[in-house]
Amino acid sequence: MDTFESNWGKTVSFCTVFVVALAAVFYYLENSEIDEIPRMDLNAMEENFRRKNRTCFILGASGETGTALLKEIVESNIFSSITLIGRRQLTFEDKAYTNLVMVWQHMYVEELIEAADVTLSPAAGDQVPLLLQRARQAEDRAQRAEEALARAMDDLHKLKLLAQGLVLNADTSRGPSRSGAIAELREEEDEAYFSSYGHYSIHEEMLKDKVRTESYRDFMYHNMDVFKDKVVLDVGCGTGILSMFAAKAGARKVIAVDQSEIIYQAMDIVRSNKLEDTITLIKGRIEEIDLPVEKVDIIISEWMGYFLLFESMLDSVLYARDRYLADNGLVYPDHCNISLAAVGDTQKHCDRIAFWDDVYGFKMRCMKKAVIPEAVVEVLKPGTVISEPAVIKTIDCGSVTVSELEFTVDFSLKITACTFCTAIVGYFDIFFDKSCGNKVMFSTAPDCTKTHWKQTVFLLESPIPVKTGEELPGQIVVHKNRKDPRALLITLDVVGRKQTYSLQ
Repeated sequence: MDTFESNWGKTVSFCTVFVVALAAVFYYLENSEIDEIPRMDLNAMEENFRRKNRTCFILGASGETGTALLKEIVESNIFSSITLIGRRQLTFEDKAYTNLVMVWQHMYVEELIEAADVTLSPAAGDQVPLLLQRARQAEDRAQRAEEALARAMDDLHKLKLLAQGLVLNADTSRGPSRSGAIAELREEEDEAYFSSYGHYSIHEEMLKDKVRTESYRDFMYHNMDVFKDKVVLDVGCGTGILSMFAAKAGARKVIAVDQSEIIYQAMDIVRSNKLEDTITLIKGRIEEIDLPVEKVDIIISEWMGYFLLFESMLDSVLYARDRYLADNGLVYPDHCNISLAAVGDTQKHCDRIAFWDDVYGFKMRCMKKAVIPEAVVEVLKPGTVISEPAVIKTIDCGSVTVSELEFTVDFSLKITACTFCTAIVGYFDIFFDKSCGNKVMFSTAPDCTKTHWKQTVFLLESPIPVKTGEELPGQIVVHKNRKDPRALLITLDVVGRKQTYSLQ
């Protein structure tokens, strides 16, 4: 991981010399007030740029990665112009330069033109000194561009994703991602995630999920001795339902934290139920705020996502545990399992996969390669399960580390029918056990009451013939997507047939 961190750091540090300098040429040629200067032959590029409506602000880059990044940016159809912002220290070939002028003076025009895949007219080559003179004016314009930084945050985020794509390329062979990836995300990088929980419909769906909500309620109401006079932290409180359960169960103080806009509704809900003296609500990411207490006795959270680990909210719970939980404190739910089973549903496989062989008389087989890697979240018919389940991961929320949430496990599924295996299904079980006289659990298995988590189905490209009593061997690799650590990449190898699936 140290090597990977170092390489990424070098990419960011060395990156923008080519991009910045060429951006300056484009900008100043396009905005030149001196008509006599020969202009680049940018007809096609100009037309392409005029169709776009965004500005790319670059902080710095050079080398082969910078060249590749530049081409990605120009061809991405995202940005209408490329502008340098800021007066930050740039390093290039072991020399430090404080602004665009110095960087530009140490570049080769030919190298820049080759990087952009555009050409200068013969006469333009004679005007290099004049072009350099105009490039020196970049600092003043760049300084003014800083005023537009707030409006450009969305574009900066897109630029970062482009750069990550070049360096990481969704490589699944680099080993576990860095510990605490979610904790290290900046607020603007995580905005989409929290914004999704600002919509009321998702909270309505979760509250109406009786398996989910009543399990939490019953666990707290039937184990009031656990909560009596305790200080409780609710991570990702949403509407505050779990916080109110805890308050009613006898908690002395409940601190509810959520970054999404739903927290303002939660404040009204708490006041409406006259629980404001017990429940304190705080807007913010648990990784970035300071609680009004040093330690808490209990942490509760409904952090589970599809296939249990999607959205990586457990990372935030573990952060809160390590920072705020008192010695002998409790985390609920306290443990959970992920299980797999074989699925035999040839009709659904035909509808999803074979469908592309003939679509209204046209061949669309290439679509199979795009469809198969997408994990499907759906309610599975219990009758289509053709094996006994196999638990592939057990998580103790009181001791697990973030790095242990990425794992590789061998498994074997005992087949219960003579048929074809067309998919593998994943689901999870949740337990409220530790220190509880009345233990509570629920399952998202196909043969249990439906929940909003449903099940996660991984379709196989080709069905596998199986017989009753035989073992279907396999291996599963689960890790975060390095482009988006809240998403998952899951690689399944079933009898030598390997496929990576995305859950995002």
